[in-house]
Amino acid sequence: MSDTPTRPRIASYARHLLLCTGPRCAEEGQSQALFDQLGPMLKAAGLHEGELRVKRSRVHCFAACRGGPILCVQPDGTWYERVTPEHMQRIIDEHLCGGRPVAELVFHQGPGTLTDD
Repeated sequence: MSDTPTRPRIASYARHLLLCTGPRCAEEGQSQALFDQLGPMLKAAGLHEGELRVKRSRVHCFAACRGGPILCVQPDGTWYERVTPEHMQRIIDEHLCGGRPVAELVFHQGPGTLTDD
């Protein structure tokens, strides 16, 4: 028997979506409901497997309270505010599949991999 602990494993992914589900970000349950819808939406877009796989995670607080649900797309460094299911579909179609952030929903662009063309 080995004393070496088993290391965690994560399947490879192209992007990581972080969605704030903290209590001060949005109305009660709104962010969690969006997170629950996100899995099937990513699957429908073909982003649940393969080299374009998108990983999703809940975070408790971004310290950017209000204006939620707040979504951060990494490694792009793109931050979206007031994300609805309709907005999420646009983010999937235009940003995750098309490579163009949905500018009118972006409230911050951090140091990511997206560049101006």
